[in-house]
Amino acid sequence: MPLWEVLKLILKNSLFLLNANYQNLKPVLKIKSFVFSPIQENTYLLYNELNECIIIDPGCYFDAEKDQLTQFVNDNNLQPKMLLNTHCHLDHVFGNKFIAETYKLIPQIHLKEKVVLEYAPTSGLMYNMPFDNYVGDLVFLKEGDSITIGKDELKVIEAPGHSPGSICFYSAVQNFLIGGDVLFNRSIGRTDLPGGNHEQLIKNIREKLFILPNNTVVYSGHGPATTIDEEKSENPFLN
Repeated sequence: MPLWEVLKLILKNSLFLLNANYQNLKPVLKIKSFVFSPIQENTYLLYNELNECIIIDPGCYFDAEKDQLTQFVNDNNLQPKMLLNTHCHLDHVFGNKFIAETYKLIPQIHLKEKVVLEYAPTSGLMYNMPFDNYVGDLVFLKEGDSITIGKDELKVIEAPGHSPGSICFYSAVQNFLIGGDVLFNRSIGRTDLPGGNHEQLIKNIREKLFILPNNTVVYSGHGPATTIDEEKSENPFLN
């Protein structure tokens, strides 16, 4: 066989192996968290190898916090594709209007959170934290819906109790949960706010979250991350 035919065959096989390896690569979402507002809410930004990103619960209240979020997006050449809310209490939607207008996105929430979103400015006045609320179109999410970005997928889990339409976003491939204010490190979401239900919250944590793999990392709406296994064994509200 001529040398050039040998080289051509080697190149062809190499390209085939590279393509096969690429196809077998598991998708990997990177997670960036920010702590925003005097309420110390966790905002999450998930992004992939294509620099596409999802913004979850933008709690940026001050201009400096809005700048911090957009600076990270700009510095990493990210393209925001979706704006998601686990629920619509004021601290989780402070930045909804800003993000929606800046990146031309429509917030995606559970239908039962629409009334919570509309009430958020009133809550802001009660806490002496007035803000411009998002008003406009909404996309409604429900149990079992898939959020896809590139090859990555998040499943929607309904877990009301803290708020009437609380949802979580679960990655089965990477074993993590963006859980909002449902489950915290050694604690649970408060249930004394309008629409809260303690028994419902406990039931949903046990039946919806505690069935996930024990090593699932839970990224909560406040405080440090935890795991399903840790909360099963050490959460005083659930033992």
